[in-house]
Amino acid sequence: MQDQPRFIPLRPSGFFDDGRSERPLIEGTVARGHLNDDVVFYTGKGPDGKPVDEFPFPVTKDVIERGQQRFNVYCTPCHDRTGHGDGMVVRRGYRHPPSYHTDQVRKLANGFIFDVITNGFGAMPDYAAQIPPADRWAIVAYVRALQLSENASINDVPPAERSKLETAR
Repeated sequence: MQDQPRFIPLRPSGFFDDGRSERPLIEGTVARGHLNDDVVFYTGKGPDGKPVDEFPFPVTKDVIERGQQRFNVYCTPCHDRTGHGDGMVVRRGYRHPPSYHTDQVRKLANGFIFDVITNGFGAMPDYAAQIPPADRWAIVAYVRALQLSENASINDVPPAERSKLETAR
């Protein structure tokens, strides 16, 4: 019982006439359950293979709050809560990640940032197994909010809201 015959997927086998261990899909088979047919949502890339700049769903306050919550869990150990790249892991000797607040990073496409979270880049590991795609996009939205907050001016605030800021001083 310990040494049972088995087939290893995608390895040759002499059992079937075509020499394959796995069987081809039956004609007319329809995928059920987990179908990644939305390429932009699951990869951050368009049909041409280049990173997209638009989000695959509307960015709302709830999305940004979810992104902040996930960012605080997964990203702050290296990137810190402000996105400057001085997290606790970095302070203890890990490689310093780039700040989100440089012109170079601000110019990156949203899909590129999504892809980096998904597949990793340089010393950054991939987080595809830990963070679902919708949360990865929420983190991208929150990173963009961090970038805006770092470079905002009073002119970015709607005129009706400026008076609230002045009275808060």
